[in-house]
Amino acid sequence: MHRGERTRVVVTGMGAVTPLGLNVKDTWLGLVEGRSGIGPITAFDPSPYPVQIMGEVKGFDPGEYMDAKEARRMARFSQFAVAAAKMAVEDAALTINESNAEDVGVVLGTGIGGGLVETEKAHLILLNKGVRRVPPLFVPSMMPNSAAHYVGCAFGIKGYTSTVVAACASGTQGIGEGARAIRDGSAQVVIAGGSESTVCGLALAGICAMRAVSRRNDEPERASRPFDGERDGFVSSEGCGILVLESLGHALDRGARICAEVLGYGVTSDAYHVSAPDPQGAGSAMAMRKAIADAGLEPKDIQYINAHATATPIGDPAEVVAIKDVFGAQAYEIPVNATKSMLGHLMGASGAVEAIVTIMTIQEDVLHPTINQETPDPDCDLDSVPNEARRARVDIALSNSFGFGGQNACLVLGRYQ
Repeated sequence: MHRGERTRVVVTGMGAVTPLGLNVKDTWLGLVEGRSGIGPITAFDPSPYPVQIMGEVKGFDPGEYMDAKEARRMARFSQFAVAAAKMAVEDAALTINESNAEDVGVVLGTGIGGGLVETEKAHLILLNKGVRRVPPLFVPSMMPNSAAHYVGCAFGIKGYTSTVVAACASGTQGIGEGARAIRDGSAQVVIAGGSESTVCGLALAGICAMRAVSRRNDEPERASRPFDGERDGFVSSEGCGILVLESLGHALDRGARICAEVLGYGVTSDAYHVSAPDPQGAGSAMAMRKAIADAGLEPKDIQYINAHATATPIGDPAEVVAIKDVFGAQAYEIPVNATKSMLGHLMGASGAVEAIVTIMTIQEDVLHPTINQETPDPDCDLDSVPNEARRARVDIALSNSFGFGGQNACLVLGRYQ
């Protein structure tokens, strides 16, 4: 169905917590300036691990966004979600009360939720202090849907609520499924996005064992280098991105400021390998095509791509192959930058934060750079906006997310017309 024949979905508010800032403004400024949010791990002693760097969120105080007692009940990813949701709702100048609580929904994505962090903490208590000292809220805090629960409670939201667990595609699918909920009439407003925090020894040990992460411990700012010929893996990070989605009619009726429009959404599966992408990029290409078709557009209409681009030796060229498959010769004319070069890989939150970055690109007419572009790779020969930001008019953009389990999700976002 062409987008003109269905309910249009717009973005009216945004909130973010990232390694570059505790809000959208500071995160965006850091990206445009080409600053890296990657550094040595400070949350625990990383010396026993071969990887000792991450993209940690710095200076986050949950007490600024919620009651301290309530914050202690939450895993860190849930704290991020509540904080970013409050920023987004404030940005949208949206009032949620008993009169509209049933018309508002929550759809959040996460790759792991609080599972690893909370399990590690509870297991240490079990071993050192005994069975009776394991916290009674251990299980609820680790549940992937606990972030959606706490966001709903923060605003008294009683409408359509769901959690998407789709690895690195979770945040993008959270937004896409939130838009679908509005289009099918399940909600008028949806708080949508993704949140993740896996900063703990157990998680680090797991990703070290996979040998998919960068080991540039001595130069963390240069560790995440998507599309560069010397890339050696992704850098794990934490954070959250939340959007307020509304039907266009609802937004116009209340006089809301409209940031952008969600034009299209596509989801596919590689059906190839649980942790490696299809080197031919077939599933990724299909997801891009589906998102563009869902928007009622053609590949020639896309002016910018925010790439998944994690900086793995296999993943980056597979995405380039997929982009060339979809766009042909036009692929060389489209700027394709990598937010993860500065933020690292926020796992289930990455797609949501990158959707916000894509919207900021549309609003500000600025392409942030892909930093650490030093050694050309003939297999990654697209315009990656290397090392310096660039002015550019962008009206229609594509944001890609491709995750473990062969999960592919893409969004087409556009300037509101």
